[in-house]
Amino acid sequence: MILLSPPHVRSLARNEPGTFPALMDLYECNYINMRRLIPTLPKQPAALISHIPDGLDLHLRLIERFRYTSEVSLTYYFSGRAGLFPEPDLRIRIYHDARLAEVLNAQLRGLPAFDSERFSFQHADGTLLHRRWQINRFLFKWLNYCLRQGHRFSESPSPSPPGPPSTLKI
Repeated sequence: MILLSPPHVRSLARNEPGTFPALMDLYECNYINMRRLIPTLPKQPAALISHIPDGLDLHLRLIERFRYTSEVSLTYYFSGRAGLFPEPDLRIRIYHDARLAEVLNAQLRGLPAFDSERFSFQHADGTLLHRRWQINRFLFKWLNYCLRQGHRFSESPSPSPPGPPSTLKI
């Protein structure tokens, strides 16, 4: 009986989907992939576009940058009846010191909006943890897809005001 670990220790040792260790793994992997996608973050707020042949342009907007954190927006833009719209539309916080990246807000067509501040309290049933895992898993898969397609933000950006870029190539 002494050799058996308590239940809470066993749950931390496993990396099952929707668990805290799995979420931390995603944050680490997302940081690595964000740094591969954006090797050098601009010093000032800027809008960048990654162009690839026969693919969608990927839009990155550096919203704010501090010593230990940065916030970016990552999206594609599509034409619709009401003009251009972002899809998916993710706001990501990058923790430079801890080397983590997490989704703060997400707008995905057909799914309820995700807002980490709105979900700042823990539900007893673990839905918050699982929802955070789901949206960060989406970011993980999307970043891998973008990197496989050849997207990179390596050019020197020009400072721009917040909001979508004024000239979009669709």
